[in-house]
Amino acid sequence: MAKKLNSLSRVARLLGDSAVDEISQKRVIVFGVGGVGSWCVESLVRSGIQKITIVDSDCVCETNINRQLMATTQTVGQVKVDVLKERLLQINPSAEIDARKEVYSAETAESFKLDEYDYIIDAIDSLKDKAHLILTACKTKAKFFSSMGAALKLDPTKIHVAEFWKVQGCPLARALRTKFRSTHILPAKKFKCVYSEELLQNKGEIDESDPRKAQINGALSHITAIYGFTIAGLVIQDIVSQMK
Repeated sequence: MAKKLNSLSRVARLLGDSAVDEISQKRVIVFGVGGVGSWCVESLVRSGIQKITIVDSDCVCETNINRQLMATTQTVGQVKVDVLKERLLQINPSAEIDARKEVYSAETAESFKLDEYDYIIDAIDSLKDKAHLILTACKTKAKFFSSMGAALKLDPTKIHVAEFWKVQGCPLARALRTKFRSTHILPAKKFKCVYSEELLQNKGEIDESDPRKAQINGALSHITAIYGFTIAGLVIQDIVSQMK
């Protein structure tokens, strides 16, 4: 007798029922649910991840609409993680979504209890906080994936995956490596990154300041989404590979 169809029937058809069960048991935490992180989280939940923590301190603003999943004219001003959680529960009402309106930093790091997770995903913009997360996550047993810079890109065919020290042409990766070498503190293990060697120039002159960033760069949704989907794919691929 054929099994009853459900929202994960196509996942099970491709990967098998045991893989769906395994995926549902994994615990994932995503830091930053903006242009990259929001699409990553959506893909993970649609693929069967049921236990996920999303971390971001921001509220939706109008300039998020062009590239962030939960940003619409109706959600401007609302807390990002709350809006995203509501959407994720519409996809899977039984999912366990822990929405944390917080900043990851050296001061808050211990509160996230990273040792409790199977997968840690970095989609943070701040160089200082990103570097700290990388060093901290690499000390855990969790599999860690990181997004490098997704701004100033146009060509989706130039997006790649590589081990952190082999990423080429990305100013963010270069800045992180310089920071690690200057402090003589390196990540404790290797990890994969999504990146692109493409680097275009900003053409607009709209004044959009953010004290946390040295410069505001232009970005497009098809690039940020591909970054996010790629990281989600790496997670699912890793879970399935562990079953072989």
